[in-house]
Amino acid sequence: MNKMATVKEASVNFGGAKLTVYGSAGVDELEKAGAFENLKLHPENGQRVQEKTSFWQNREIWTVSTALLLLIAAWITDFQTNTWIPMVAYAATIIVGGYRLIWTGLLNLVKFQFQMKTLMTIAVLGAAAIGAWSEAAVVVILFAISEWLESYSLDKARGSIRSLMELAPKAATVRRGNKEIRLALDKIEIGDTMIVKPGEKLAMDGIVEKGMSTINQAAITGESVPVVKTVKDKVFAGTLNEEGLLEVKVTKRAEDTTLAKIIHLVEEAQAERAPSQAFIDRFARYYTPAIAAAAVLLAVFPPLFAGADWSEWIYRGLALLIVGCPCALIISTPVTIVTAIGNAARNGVLIKGGIYLEELGALKAMAFDKTGTLTMGRPEVTDVMASGDWSESEVLAVAAALEKGSQHPLAAAVLRKAEPEDVSVEAFVSLTGKGIKATINGIVYHLGNMRLMNELGLDLTGMNEKIEDFEKQGKTVMGLVAGKRLVGLIAVADPVRTRAKQMIEQLQAIGIKETTMLTGDRQAVAQAIAKELGITEVKAELLPEDKVSAIKNLRGKHAKVAMVGDGVNDAPALAAASVGIAMGGAGTDTALETADVALMADDLEKLPFAVRLSREALGVIKQNMFFAFAVKAAAILFIFPGWLTLWLAVFADVGATLIVTLNALRLLKVRG
Repeated sequence: MNKMATVKEASVNFGGAKLTVYGSAGVDELEKAGAFENLKLHPENGQRVQEKTSFWQNREIWTVSTALLLLIAAWITDFQTNTWIPMVAYAATIIVGGYRLIWTGLLNLVKFQFQMKTLMTIAVLGAAAIGAWSEAAVVVILFAISEWLESYSLDKARGSIRSLMELAPKAATVRRGNKEIRLALDKIEIGDTMIVKPGEKLAMDGIVEKGMSTINQAAITGESVPVVKTVKDKVFAGTLNEEGLLEVKVTKRAEDTTLAKIIHLVEEAQAERAPSQAFIDRFARYYTPAIAAAAVLLAVFPPLFAGADWSEWIYRGLALLIVGCPCALIISTPVTIVTAIGNAARNGVLIKGGIYLEELGALKAMAFDKTGTLTMGRPEVTDVMASGDWSESEVLAVAAALEKGSQHPLAAAVLRKAEPEDVSVEAFVSLTGKGIKATINGIVYHLGNMRLMNELGLDLTGMNEKIEDFEKQGKTVMGLVAGKRLVGLIAVADPVRTRAKQMIEQLQAIGIKETTMLTGDRQAVAQAIAKELGITEVKAELLPEDKVSAIKNLRGKHAKVAMVGDGVNDAPALAAASVGIAMGGAGTDTALETADVALMADDLEKLPFAVRLSREALGVIKQNMFFAFAVKAAAILFIFPGWLTLWLAVFADVGATLIVTLNALRLLKVRG
């Protein structure tokens, strides 16, 4: 394709089975260029028509079946006659089963490109030349079967991307004026109102304008439990509306939806080469020509210098060519990475490349931001104490009235706990870093932290012990002062995420040696939460640059360190870590763009799954590489005593390739 006048540049993403072309060439023209390999192309944004063909309508099956019948006919005639008929039948088997292999191999040979098909072609033609017609035909048949099985296995691995692509419907019902019309996705505009009935999937991202329903977001976020959505809530393309009728205002075009971004990022991730893959590719660049040279020496050296039989040693040289093919080695890493990243995406974890998959698998330590990561990031009132003739409800009601005009997060916590009374609040003053001051019904009230209480010179006798107790529990304490008298205390805390403790335990169980909390909050608050969760180390009252220094220190101790944050406030620390992991990637463009790994839901339970999957992927890569090397080494040793026949060499090569592929597919079964 790169040689076509209408193509400026073409590149292939092996993992995603995707071709990217820059130029004016049309799909038909591009398909024609790949016609010899029987390539079928589908425009990325076009609707792909899946042609359902039966097993026996498959072209490859017919080719292999016909070649196999010809081989059986050749064997039968070979037993019964010594005429030219068996040789013709063997030649027909080779042509029918291997014409594409041989043609591609010859083209590669002309260009001095020593790839798998080049070596196989030399072996087949060489075997025919020395009269080993039967074995040449068997080599062709076995190779054709292996190509089909390998293609089928890779298609299974790539199925994770295809399943993501098929999540969103191709059309949606939209209200325009007084009419409800069915429109294709590319016809729907931002601002349109989409009507989503119970049981329907959402076609576009948007905000609920009317209605309430439960939405199954598992496909995007990996959440197993449906989420209740009502007016002003965000909803995502590809999710399932389970119960109610929703009217959704479209906020993104089809190509910009969260689902579209996930698909794009997964494809890019699967195209990224991991360090182990880069090593194998470099190794294969020298290994394959070296095998070809070794095969020539093996075929020529003994007959020339030791008077050995030419036919026998040429045969052994051809066996070395076949068994030396590095296909199992080359495919062992990419197929593992494609499978692991695809499975992670289906379970709500976006890993943005093979390098990060390997880094995740090698982690020894993990650092966490506190607010919004280990905690909900939404303070709640936990305790209320009243003094003298005041009641707890009166303390809350006055505090709510005072906080009504404040934008502070703690004000929101008080307002969620109590409805403000309908009273006139006068002379409202915000006391930065301390609290607020206002007048209600002629009485001056102060509401603020202990620093404000001390500045007001209040007598806290009888309250000090309780205040210290609250602070030891990691709670922020506010005092309500009426005139010159402390009338109540309100304790506020940011609740820890549900199952955060179990998440830390799971991480420690799978080999994370050190868990550290990095926070700008007070030491007492941080220590209380760390103790509750079982976190091993706490660094509190940190500025953003202090978090970066803490990450660098951790990397000095453990080499591989992850930082888990919200993807915005913790950007410097995320960048400094071996792997930056962002919470809540769904609907958060910043998290999707900045992090190396994004947990699509605010669900920490996906973290142990991501680490476990990555570790299993690393294990599979090592298993595959060791197995491929071992099979090659054993088969090469069998050549010298003459035990390795051509068809056994193909069987060893094909078998190794299939086993490493099937071993990689085991990663599809790893679940959260």
